[in-house]
Amino acid sequence: MSCTILGISAFYHDSAAALVVDGTIVAAAQEERFTRIKHDQSFPSNAAKYCMEEAKLNIEDLDHVIFYDKPLLKFERLIETYLSFAPRGFTSFRQSMPIWIKDKLFLNKKLIKELRKLSDKDINPNLLFCEHHLSHAASAFFASPFEDALVLNIDGVGEWATTSIWKGSGNSLELIKKLNFPHSLGLLYSAFTYYCGFKVNSGEYKLMGLAPYGEPKYQDLILEKIIDLKEDGSFRLNMKYFNYCTGLTMINKQFEALFGHKTRALEEKIQQFHMDLAASIQIVLERAVISIVRSLANEFDTANLCLAGGVALNCVANGKLVSLKVFQNLWVQPAAGDAGGAIGAALAAYHIFKKQPRSSCVEEGKDLMVGSYLGPKFTSEEIKGSLKAAGAVYEEYNDRELIEKTVSALKSDHVVGWFQGRMEFGPRALGNRSILASPLSSDMQTKLNLKIKFRESFRPFAPAILFDDLQEWFKLDVASPFMLVTADIQDDKKIDDDSKDQAYIGIERLKRRRSQIQAVTHVDYSARIQTVHKETNFIFYDLLKSFKKATGVPILVNTSFNVRGEPIVNTVADAFKCFMGTEMDLLVVGNFILKKNKQDAALAIDYRNQFEPD
Repeated sequence: MSCTILGISAFYHDSAAALVVDGTIVAAAQEERFTRIKHDQSFPSNAAKYCMEEAKLNIEDLDHVIFYDKPLLKFERLIETYLSFAPRGFTSFRQSMPIWIKDKLFLNKKLIKELRKLSDKDINPNLLFCEHHLSHAASAFFASPFEDALVLNIDGVGEWATTSIWKGSGNSLELIKKLNFPHSLGLLYSAFTYYCGFKVNSGEYKLMGLAPYGEPKYQDLILEKIIDLKEDGSFRLNMKYFNYCTGLTMINKQFEALFGHKTRALEEKIQQFHMDLAASIQIVLERAVISIVRSLANEFDTANLCLAGGVALNCVANGKLVSLKVFQNLWVQPAAGDAGGAIGAALAAYHIFKKQPRSSCVEEGKDLMVGSYLGPKFTSEEIKGSLKAAGAVYEEYNDRELIEKTVSALKSDHVVGWFQGRMEFGPRALGNRSILASPLSSDMQTKLNLKIKFRESFRPFAPAILFDDLQEWFKLDVASPFMLVTADIQDDKKIDDDSKDQAYIGIERLKRRRSQIQAVTHVDYSARIQTVHKETNFIFYDLLKSFKKATGVPILVNTSFNVRGEPIVNTVADAFKCFMGTEMDLLVVGNFILKKNKQDAALAIDYRNQFEPD
């Protein structure tokens, strides 16, 4: 008899649902993809419905529903923190208590109420709660291809833990050690994200992308004044500079005084100071993560390390771990943030609470994420119906013709919206809900940022590359299917433009000709790499293989199918709307191709202000 478990993460940010049946991840999706609200924190009713439909189940068929953290422990931390800092923080305390008493403290009732809305029967769901960092650890270890591994979780904060280390073996996870709130690498990085004018829990990847434009001038100051980092990776933050314990902001006036600048407003011009600060905190974060990992390697005899928690999405730090080869094998959960907690909670329920064994995937050396393609898909008839309803002009092709025409467009430097198969789970588009372009164009990065994505010009783009060609182009010798590892381009692919070297400082470095694949080479010669594999995404693999045959280059620019502030597109209607609101040239949906110049001009929309900037 099968065991069906629905995992839920909600009410903080990036709500999601995931369905595990007999230890296999059947479906997973973030609520934002359905509501079109970036980082939606509401109960994931749409995502849960999708998961049930994918498995042809009803809510009443479930054995368990499990929530990804324990609200009572989080409330305990909240109360103890306010008491520790009293009378400071009374305003924040007064604002947060009604919310906790009304909703979060009695989450059991709220969850049952929301789940009952998904059924026409009077159901009484069998609810479980999983500690936050256990959800992260389970999402990393149980989904990994390893029978035994250490698991490192680093995030902002769960209930109490901010950094935790687990030992995974078979169907068990044992907590080895942890560091508690308020000392947090995730919150430290978020504090600098906030100070540089980006949104917390949203803009951290921008700070990482900004770092190569600066110099780490403030690294020593940060290590001297803000974080006491030990050789073994343990650390303490100087809370004198932070406000997140009891206030409504991440930092305080003393933090601003330390660096001599006010907090940057959201749309204020980015200065060289912000670039240097980004470079500095990135170096400090990498140093801390590497120290922790080296300490673990010295203490434990294992070849395998798994990563989860929001900090595991820092692909630059991950790239350093790979290049240093501290552990023989590294596996990062692609949905490492809170959304992935839904998967982790469900897997924890199956393996730990139900004591069920791991799947045969581990014996075969495969992970459970199936490329992270766990979201909704659409049949040709459904696609055609959506296109007709939107008033789109389209043509249908067989598989070979579709690839040939798409490659022809890419060779001509056209920008292609690419919508295929099941939607990705996690923050990265991995070739199913992607915007694609040729990496050979010298101005493609600027074109994509300003005319397609409507976002800051400094933002880099990722290369999707055939795995077999990886080492010819990049200094990386392991697969990176989830776009979570950064590596440098090979020296023979670089272009040295030293003629005006002194003029290229800050954002001006974008203008420097630096690579044969300029559009996917960051200003420091690095790239956030996605390796594409025939086994997990045949059509995307085929497209890359055909592009290589036509150009000699096995690489495409791959960025998420959305604009700034918008969640990645989910449906055909979402894709068509984004297509008509940007300067994309071609939209490929299933076996259908839409050319922009063939569409009714009246369907064009002003998409630039449709979404709040992230």
